[in-house]
Amino acid sequence: MKLVDTLVIGVAVNEAKKPLFSLEERVRMVKAECAQFTGPGMAEIKVMPMHGLLMKFAEACGAQIILRGLRAVQDFEYEFQMTAMNEQLNPDIETVFLMADVKHQAVASRLVKEIASLGGDISPFVSADVKRALMEKYGK
Repeated sequence: MKLVDTLVIGVAVNEAKKPLFSLEERVRMVKAECAQFTGPGMAEIKVMPMHGLLMKFAEACGAQIILRGLRAVQDFEYEFQMTAMNEQLNPDIETVFLMADVKHQAVASRLVKEIASLGGDISPFVSADVKRALMEKYGK
């Protein structure tokens, strides 16, 4: 069963997170990862760069819901605040939370980047293509 007919993935600009890859590189990587989820009976997936407020992006896309992933309690606290603010900006767009699979709940990009920078094995946390891109960035 599909949750949505069309899923738009917004790849955000957030300099506070100190991204290792450019926005263009990240959009390209997400598109490549999503390519495996195409075909009959599957949602159409669009990957787009996102600038500014999430609600403005969602409105521009014609979104009816926003899907957010939760890994841990800290995520819930942050997402709860964001949802309350977003509802004030546009009460017609619902937010739906999905829990991450247990094997992904402890995965954080900061930790994956640290392991990669130190030459550790990141294959349990990322796809082969993402691993290759990270290792190239770190010259490993």
